[in-house]
Amino acid sequence: MLTTTTIPADRRPLGSQSHTSARRGEGCDIFRGDWVPDLDAPYYTNDTCPPGIIDEHYDCMRFGRPDLGFLQWRWQPAGDGCDLPRFDPLRFLAMMRGKTIAFVGDSLARNHKDSLICLLTRVATPITSWPRKKHTVYYYREYNFTVASFWVPYLVRHEMIDDDGPTHTGLWNLYLDEPEEVWATHVAELDYVVVSASSWFYRPSMLYEAEQLVGCHYCQRPNVTDLTMRYALRMATRAALRALSGADGRFRGTVLLRTVDPSHYEGGEWNKDGNCLRRAPHRRGEKMVEGFELDFRALQVEEFAAAERAAAGGVRVMLMDTTEAMILRADAHPSKYRAWTPDPLMKNQVYSDCVHWCLPGAIDTWNDMLLHMLL
Repeated sequence: MLTTTTIPADRRPLGSQSHTSARRGEGCDIFRGDWVPDLDAPYYTNDTCPPGIIDEHYDCMRFGRPDLGFLQWRWQPAGDGCDLPRFDPLRFLAMMRGKTIAFVGDSLARNHKDSLICLLTRVATPITSWPRKKHTVYYYREYNFTVASFWVPYLVRHEMIDDDGPTHTGLWNLYLDEPEEVWATHVAELDYVVVSASSWFYRPSMLYEAEQLVGCHYCQRPNVTDLTMRYALRMATRAALRALSGADGRFRGTVLLRTVDPSHYEGGEWNKDGNCLRRAPHRRGEKMVEGFELDFRALQVEEFAAAERAAAGGVRVMLMDTTEAMILRADAHPSKYRAWTPDPLMKNQVYSDCVHWCLPGAIDTWNDMLLHMLL
């Protein structure tokens, strides 16, 4: 039981999908828009959010970020009369009474969860159990509401087989048809699941299906077909969504697939002195999704559509298409304003973080979107 006591592609341009599940009226698509000033923000701080909630890697104010202008923006969907209200914690908790929501994915899923907990602590404080860095459960007793977070960067079963590998970031076995048990064994207990993953798929990997090696991504081994990271992400996403399809009668809730989250490294890659020093959002049209991230989003849209068609037993499948909003927010990453924990996969070097998001910050909009979608 997930309780506080028993658990220790295509290449269409952004905007071509209808996403009717997240609209409020014809022509109102919350995923297309622009960032506009919001002088009332932020709605919490690293002081008002209880200690231990904000991961120190996202706590930009604590680690000395001098500018606060990046906080004072809100996402404004395009279209006359179209609006995305700010997150209402009381309304969210009332809607979630007696329910469980899980965030399944990599550290960006944890980043999203941290934002939600901080927003909710404006009105309620959870009991925390299973307080591991990788997996955590929060329980709101007054509402009998549980938030679970599962750190599963590949969504499926995986294991490191070389801590160096071709790119010095490790080499991994990925079992593309086996959802990671740490979350998949709990699907019958979940009402809402937010699924997201992409950033770890850049690392070299050996790809298995039905326990047989079928290929790899950049393994540089003779007689092994390079199926690319696109294939790996597609199949892992498909496996996760199948586990939540309702076909086996275990899951009966709502699954939200969140699309790829763009990074913003300039002057080099993440492990080659890249940084992100911008101090204001891009305007709509100034910055476009390109390359692998465009491919990733396209295949996620395709897998969402297939999962939506296959859903059974009352399961609802939704697409949380945050990509366009976040490609404009190169200003909202921690950069160097974070805990400088050496990365053992990078031979204990440190680097600027232009992948995750400062808390509070632009990522709080994901919970504005989440509430809007679930109403």
